[in-house]
Amino acid sequence: MKKNQAKLQVQNLEVRYSTKEHSTLALDKVNLSIREGEFVSVVGPSGCGKSTLLKVAAGLLKPAGGQAMLDGKEIDGVTGRVGMVFQNDALLPWKTVYDNVRLPLEIQGISRDRQGEEVRRLLRMVGLAEFERYFPRQLSGGMRKRVALARTFAYDPELYLMDEPFGPLDAQTRVTIGKEFLKMWEQVGKSVLFITHDIEEAIALSDRVVVMTSRPGRIKAEFEVNLERPRPFYDIRFDARFKELQKEIWHCMAEET
Repeated sequence: MKKNQAKLQVQNLEVRYSTKEHSTLALDKVNLSIREGEFVSVVGPSGCGKSTLLKVAAGLLKPAGGQAMLDGKEIDGVTGRVGMVFQNDALLPWKTVYDNVRLPLEIQGISRDRQGEEVRRLLRMVGLAEFERYFPRQLSGGMRKRVALARTFAYDPELYLMDEPFGPLDAQTRVTIGKEFLKMWEQVGKSVLFITHDIEEAIALSDRVVVMTSRPGRIKAEFEVNLERPRPFYDIRFDARFKELQKEIWHCMAEET
């Protein structure tokens, strides 16, 4: 697929949550396109439907109207071409670090020898080569998040869907993990839809930042991040262009609160 073609396309998307008593419109006429290899972050007020948008893209939620398409084909249920990273690391507690990362490779039917090579390559990449025989309960929150990222990269999806994956981490660990993830992503260059409340994080990672309105969620504005890559995840925040963009996005979001 060419770089300027859409990997994920959402058209006139409408999502409702219904009970016997009433119906709530969560997303209304959302239009969004993510190109091949593009990193797009979505920010907005709590409850605006950011995670709902992600669930539709993952095939976990059927829209009431409109459609979501992957490579021009309507998303109809969960597909193996999409990988998700949640706030919760979702590691299997009875498996070691090594086996948690190996699981996607085993599912793909890759040979044992190749599995081992790839797992160890990924663990070196996230700085956990010495912890392959540890269990999740023996790791810190930041280390578990690194394992989760390594497992997602082992899965090698065409589209990464990430729902505030660094949210539960403390500020210092969040910067460290963000830096590692950015380096890993720049090596593979896959399309990413990234949900976050952190404007700085969104700008530091992304090619484009999308701002949503309060519920029902609509696309309010889009901001191009014209900062060179590869870029330093933390130090880029001192760039004058970064600060100006942060200010613009902040004022855009402040109107919704």
